Amino acid sequence: MRICIFGAGAIGGYLAVELALAGQDVTVIARGPHLAAMQANGLRLRIGGTEKVARIRAVQDPAEAGPQDYVFVTLKAHSVPPVAGQIARLLGPETAIVTGMNGVPYWYFHGIDSPWRDRRIEAVDPGGVLSEKLPAARVIGCVVYPACEVPEPGVIEHIEGDRFTLGEPDGSKSARAEALGQAMVAAGFKAPVRPNIRDEIWIKLWGNLAFNPLSALTRATLDVLATEPEIRGVARAMMVEAQAIAEKLGVRFRIDVDKRIAGAAAVGAHKTSMLQDMERGRPMEIDALVTAVQEMGRLTETPTPTIDTVLALVRRLAIGAGCYSG
Repeated sequence: MRICIFGAGAIGGYLAVELALAGQDVTVIARGPHLAAMQANGLRLRIGGTEKVARIRAVQDPAEAGPQDYVFVTLKAHSVPPVAGQIARLLGPETAIVTGMNGVPYWYFHGIDSPWRDRRIEAVDPGGVLSEKLPAARVIGCVVYPACEVPEPGVIEHIEGDRFTLGEPDGSKSARAEALGQAMVAAGFKAPVRPNIRDEIWIKLWGNLAFNPLSALTRATLDVLATEPEIRGVARAMMVEAQAIAEKLGVRFRIDVDKRIAGAAAVGAHKTSMLQDMERGRPMEIDALVTAVQEMGRLTETPTPTIDTVLALVRRLAIGAGCYSG
């Protein structure tokens, strides 16, 4: 099985090492010092007190990799439109694109049985570049749960988690999704194929939509955000608004909002990815996590006053910090 990881950072690198050591033909697309380190020394994964090393084909130009069976896109959502043409160079007639990005995916309305069937979400697919270059019919959805870091070029440090939930946008258990899931299980991951991947997307998005921007605005960690009454109240209001949108779109939440907040509190003194990005001067995932939800609220005629307020504030903060260009 030929598998390419486009964006071999923390999560992509974790996937690459384990899949390669399980016998899959893995190629990673990377650049800069990280690429140089992988080419010189292989890709190293620190996990469970041990270190694994995989000698993986690592290139900068996708043309060197050739057509793949599966292409994992593990970049942050805002980084994908500028490189969509490069990702497309990895596609053969039957290649599947596995979208491992946080937030609302660009293909969300593809094939969905609703009044918004095949509607494009401008916040995550500006100008339709992704729909054109990376057709939704090729997509296998993927909800990423592990946490990993890149402490130095060529090194991945696993923190927790091993589940990557897969699902076809049309809800089918396709041969391609099943085959990928089996390959991932053989590599040591949990990779269930779910009939409604959108339910899984919303459970993760539900918390990210609220806690990520609030953490950037307050500099607070998850334990504080989820337990301090005033801030918890703002997060809960955002989540209730989002749930109303999702349920109009046919999503079923298997837990209630307070249990989801309790789950966030249990993580402890963790800085969200948006806060980490702001502190490091990197682009923040505002559009995929928040703006897209606001856009879906407009589509479903659902009021989102709390989401609107927090979005306006975090967007202004990010612009001032040089971490958001819109």
